[in-house]
Amino acid sequence: MINTRSVFIRAAALSLQFLFCSHALAQQPPVSSTLKVRGTVESLDGETLRVKSRDGAEMMLHLPANVGVAGVAKMSLSDVKVGSYIGVTSVPGDDGSQKAIEVHVFPGAMRGVGDGTQPWDLKPKSSMTNGAVDQRTVAGNDGHTLTVKYKGGERKVLVTPDTAVVTFVPATRPEIKAGTPVFAIAIKKPDGTLDASRVSIGRDGVAPPM
Repeated sequence: MINTRSVFIRAAALSLQFLFCSHALAQQPPVSSTLKVRGTVESLDGETLRVKSRDGAEMMLHLPANVGVAGVAKMSLSDVKVGSYIGVTSVPGDDGSQKAIEVHVFPGAMRGVGDGTQPWDLKPKSSMTNGAVDQRTVAGNDGHTLTVKYKGGERKVLVTPDTAVVTFVPATRPEIKAGTPVFAIAIKKPDGTLDASRVSIGRDGVAPPM
């Protein structure tokens, strides 16, 4: 006799593994055929997702039925502990320090995703650093300083009151509705069409800040 509960648990685990692996691919160094799409959902019609990008352009993405979907929810900086595995988008300050634009906290199953630091395209000269919080200072006048350690190095980043702090939460395809803030990783095919490999959507008014 088939244990239906075991089958359900196994299916859920495989679904999460797919979602996390998709995100891991998104964190790898960008290639010419990979685009990061940031904007607002205009519509989802079958497998066609229309997005108004942050620069005002309308983009059409092919959204396969099995595409990974995650929610992005606000999180308190106080919940970012030593040992937390995080991603930080930062830009260099005038004094050479790294100032965090956003911090996203990964669930435990995503620990190790994209470990390291690489260029990012959120803002000019921005970079993405993924790693474990090794140290955090007591809040000063400018904010907290987090030391993010990754394989082969570490980076100190200043997290200010203006830094967006978020985490990933479960989400489903029906939540992709008009007006929803969205961040998608898309692969540009030879014919020019864009295939979304993963989609992150904002929750409760939060726009994916990465």
